[in-house]
Amino acid sequence: MLFSDPICALATPPGIAGLAIVRLSGNGALEIAERCFRGKTPLSEAKSHTIHFGTFVQGAMPIDEVTAMLYKAPHSYTGEDVIEFGCHGGMIVYQEIIDALIAVGARPAAPGEFTKRAFLNQKIDLTQAEAVGDLIHALSQQGSHAAARQLMGGFTRRLAELREKLLELCGLLELELDFSQEDIELIDKKVLATRIEETRGFCVELANSFKSAEIVRSGYSVGIVGYPNAGKSSLLNALLDKKRAIVSAVPGTTRDYIEEVLHLGGVAIRLVDTAGFRESDDKIEVEGIELAVELLKQCHLILVLNDCSEGEAHSNPLIVSLQAKFSDSDIVLVQTKTDLLPNDRIIPLETSMQAMLWLSVQDGKGIAELKEFLTKKAKSASAAMHDTLINARQAALLTQASDSLTKAREAALKGESNEFTAIDLRSALKNIGEITGEVWNDDILNAVFAKFCIGK
Repeated sequence: MLFSDPICALATPPGIAGLAIVRLSGNGALEIAERCFRGKTPLSEAKSHTIHFGTFVQGAMPIDEVTAMLYKAPHSYTGEDVIEFGCHGGMIVYQEIIDALIAVGARPAAPGEFTKRAFLNQKIDLTQAEAVGDLIHALSQQGSHAAARQLMGGFTRRLAELREKLLELCGLLELELDFSQEDIELIDKKVLATRIEETRGFCVELANSFKSAEIVRSGYSVGIVGYPNAGKSSLLNALLDKKRAIVSAVPGTTRDYIEEVLHLGGVAIRLVDTAGFRESDDKIEVEGIELAVELLKQCHLILVLNDCSEGEAHSNPLIVSLQAKFSDSDIVLVQTKTDLLPNDRIIPLETSMQAMLWLSVQDGKGIAELKEFLTKKAKSASAAMHDTLINARQAALLTQASDSLTKAREAALKGESNEFTAIDLRSALKNIGEITGEVWNDDILNAVFAKFCIGK
């Protein structure tokens, strides 16, 4: 068991609330807690996983009436002695508790340090640690549920199965090498190549799910573009059902972008309202348009809004320009301000592309249909995701593993020495070990846990 110096931090969000929790963990945490907590039973004599009511003091000064939740090593989140003080959620109160703990021997925790200690003490592996961060920052039900499954070890078990298969193949090859003079073949080369390909396919499949996983993790990005006064900000407000963007008849009102998250059908839709595209001498407006172009590069879907009262093909030049700039993006035309047209004209007409929807923010027509369309697009884009939220680090290592397995398969089919095949298999094993944290260094851990909040 790896124990470290005592650390403390606020485990609940900062600010005013009904309740706050201050977490203390590490070697000597019990002694530190007892110097500040006054209850009926000394914490060192209490059973693990019990809650105690008492007074938190700094010296002779009472700070608050608190609960002390006790988790003794090794049966705690970190694997160390952990005490969580529940206090009133006033900023002065919880800060005084933290200051008191520091004064008697604890130090402030670094970002993600509690979870880092859980990993170092072998309570969780690195994929589970990353799942903790995903669960905290989940923007959708889909992302939250996937992170929960990963936290419970689903991804770990799949990688363990993969690792066992690779270890078995390595063992057979290395055993053959030990008896090379006796010309013993423990596994047929074609069979070996087939089994390697099966494991490689697993790695490729998981790595390819990264893009879908990112949509589940961060949301499906939708850029809203159009000429000035096409109804972009009005549509954003209508989708959010609140006034988020300033609506004005004055062209160039939106100079910066506005980003909001809309939750539809358990998925997160990240809406980006951009500055209106037009020629302008206004430096700030021009800068806003340039920023919009950069943002659109990251969008999965671009909605081109056309003011159909100006003509159904009014935005054709903009569409052509966007198609040239973002050839890989999904670009959809939406006709707006249909309330200004006679009913018999609200039909898809011949334009540079088929209009998916006709809508009017003024009377609310077409808004529900647009939401349904966005939900279907987001769910379709994330359909390739498995039960695991593959991140960029994991995807890169899976790709490296698949490359090594490709080399191993080719070596086996060519009848090359088992030594070369075994080297490539061992390289793939190292990549898998880096995913789970069986192989790690300080740079890897710092990169993972730097993204965590301090109290976790």
